[in-house]
Amino acid sequence: MAFLSLTSCHASILDPTVHALAEYIGVRLACRVEVIDTIDWEERYRQLDAGMMDMAWICGAPYVRRMAAAKPPIELLVAPVWRGERYQDQPVYFSDVVVHHNSRFCNFADLRGAIWAYNEVGSLSGYAIMQAHLAEQGETGHFFAAKVQSGAHRQSIQMILEGHADVAAIDSVVLEQLLHAQPELAQQLRTVAVLGPNPSMPWVVGTHLPQAIRHQLRQLLTTMHSDSTGQAVLAQSSVAHFATVTAQTYDPIRTLLRKAAMLDA
Repeated sequence: MAFLSLTSCHASILDPTVHALAEYIGVRLACRVEVIDTIDWEERYRQLDAGMMDMAWICGAPYVRRMAAAKPPIELLVAPVWRGERYQDQPVYFSDVVVHHNSRFCNFADLRGAIWAYNEVGSLSGYAIMQAHLAEQGETGHFFAAKVQSGAHRQSIQMILEGHADVAAIDSVVLEQLLHAQPELAQQLRTVAVLGPNPSMPWVVGTHLPQAIRHQLRQLLTTMHSDSTGQAVLAQSSVAHFATVTAQTYDPIRTLLRKAAMLDA
């Protein structure tokens, strides 16, 4: 194998992890690995579906939707296990429901009539999980006074800070990275609810690649934490290690999406 292409469909603040991982894979497999990050997410998913992309780090919801196809274009590779006590060494993450620190909101119930900013409708952490939670509470699509699409988690937060929105559900890993990069945010935001845990965002591989290559990639990633070079790469990220996951791992997301669809209908 002389060349691999990969992409990420997550917040750009996680891009350094993606590039470091690509470099590690390239060295260990003695091949050129290209990170495709100059096209929009819609095109990244299109190329993945068309077999033009070899690997991708995607959200759990798009994974589940693609696996419902008669002939899925992808299969699971691994999922990250994040550093931090809240993750309990499991491949999971959360959605932190945040508001402006000075707002009147103290808990989720207080958000009735608020303006909700979400990153995009295909997102589990920013959109579907909120819809599913409302359905679980017996609420309808009229719980919020309005909902607006921001385009990204970072933009949702900015809308809250500028007073254009009241609340957003933010991927816990992304929020932690943003707080690390911008410590002042800790004084500007407040978490009023935590939704989850949900299965961690999976790395997937195109089924157009030979089975032997897919196995090699899976083996490489799940063992890199025991390799000195791999340890050094992971130490620069929020990933403790990568875990093997199965289709059943993502059954909770399938259930969540069915609940969310009740409000989207």
